[in-house]
Amino acid sequence: MQPPPGNLGPPTVPARFSPDGFWWWDGAEWRPAISPDRLWRWNGQAWVPNQMVRPPSGGGGAGLAVGLTVGLFLLVMLGTGLFVVVILLTMGNQIANVFSNVVAALNGP
Repeated sequence: MQPPPGNLGPPTVPARFSPDGFWWWDGAEWRPAISPDRLWRWNGQAWVPNQMVRPPSGGGGAGLAVGLTVGLFLLVMLGTGLFVVVILLTMGNQIANVFSNVVAALNGP
């Protein structure tokens, strides 16, 4: 039913919201102004999409964690390789002497 032409219906009282905007007063009690999933907001007359919520970014945090893990692994491998090369360059002659002594001992009397 529609109200008579001269009557616009009951006056609408603007909703009163809490200072943080999460609650609204219905005249008897405070009610939540945001849906449990935070996707909808009560504007005083109807539920409308919540503009304060941004959609998920698509797992950027997980990608960052994987990237850091791979980077750390590569850094450890590079450090280990560098350490081995330095050892071989500085002690190469001594290692060669050890092996030549082993060969001489195995071939000796």
